[in-house]
Amino acid sequence: MKSGSGPGGDNASRSAGILIIGNEILSGKVKDSNSSFLATELRTLGVSVMRISVIPDDVEVIGKAALEFSEAHDFVFTSGGVGPTHDDVTMEGIAKGFNVKVIPHPELVAHFHSLYGDRVNPAIMKMAEVPEGAELIHAPGMGFPLVLFRNIFILPGIPQYLIKKFSAIKERFRSPAIHLRRLFLRANESDIAEILDSVVATHRDVSFGSYPILENPEYSIIVTAESRSEDTLTRSVTELISKLPRAILVRTE
Repeated sequence: MKSGSGPGGDNASRSAGILIIGNEILSGKVKDSNSSFLATELRTLGVSVMRISVIPDDVEVIGKAALEFSEAHDFVFTSGGVGPTHDDVTMEGIAKGFNVKVIPHPELVAHFHSLYGDRVNPAIMKMAEVPEGAELIHAPGMGFPLVLFRNIFILPGIPQYLIKKFSAIKERFRSPAIHLRRLFLRANESDIAEILDSVVATHRDVSFGSYPILENPEYSIIVTAESRSEDTLTRSVTELISKLPRAILVRTE
């Protein structure tokens, strides 16, 4: 597991990778909203999302991706593939990637026996299986516990359930804030490229982005600047504004 570098190259920041698992996402049958939610929430918490990958319900692919992401990032969040059906193979895939067994977790076994009684069947008990060595996270309002294997937080694919579980544990991920400023410009990117490049070159600890906006009568570019140091961010943005033609600056936020 490696500590990631967020905006401004701050090596003290923590990084995350997101794995969205499901053939239904890759086929377009279901629209993914989980990656957007997680990326937005993690950025607010000060965690830099470095990679998002959508992969199929395939044990080998899941295992390889889970191992790779786990070694590269401080946190990994998976979404999908944790139900009772044949294509719910996330637990098996993660276990295979780390060369461990899938075992019934005693607490989950007891939970399902208590919940279903005589109606317990193999499909239900499949949801009690976890990679060997996994732990359960309990939090108020979560209901069913969240499975954590090493640094991999295994989340459900149904957005309402994912939001509920992540929201219950999100404070454990809070890191130094990522400060953000936005400049709204009425110009073409070619008009500002040289100026922006010069500021980027002298402020390596600030992350800049330039995004064209189509069919907006007020502005045509949004320039973003991000850093974990508010003072550094302010200096860089002040320099950028001083170099831009005053007529193209619509507003800042």
